[in-house]
Amino acid sequence: MTSWSPDKQYSDRERWICIYPAYINSKKTLAEGRRVPKDKAIENPTYQEIRDVLSAAGMKVGVENKMYSRERSKELLYIGRIRVQLKNDDGTPLNSDFPTRNSVMLHLCTMIPKLKTRQGKSGAGDHGSQSGGGSGGGGSKKKGKGRR
Repeated sequence: MTSWSPDKQYSDRERWICIYPAYINSKKTLAEGRRVPKDKAIENPTYQEIRDVLSAAGMKVGVENKMYSRERSKELLYIGRIRVQLKNDDGTPLNSDFPTRNSVMLHLCTMIPKLKTRQGKSGAGDHGSQSGGGSGGGGSKKKGKGRR
């Protein structure tokens, strides 16, 4: 007996595909869950960015407060799962531009860097890494115990 039955339609949220930010994160390895080529992946995407891009593309999107099983960090940055409807109830693609899960992920990799919040973040991201470097500098004051 199969798990799919005629009463389970593609429009049911449970049948929608799941996308975790880790799938398109350039900071992740394949073993950590990245599913797109590293040269196409983007740095630390959030579920909000994924939701915004897919909504703008006219896709039916749902957000769930779930964590990716391979994610080691419990930070809020890494929490969130997006569900996307790919197919109509008859099995045809809902949007001909996105017939597959992979096509959706590659679209995300193209569009997320173009978001206004991302373009504003480039300065903030640099600032964040500088403050991270500052805390690393604080570690060096401990005679190098914090260094690797």
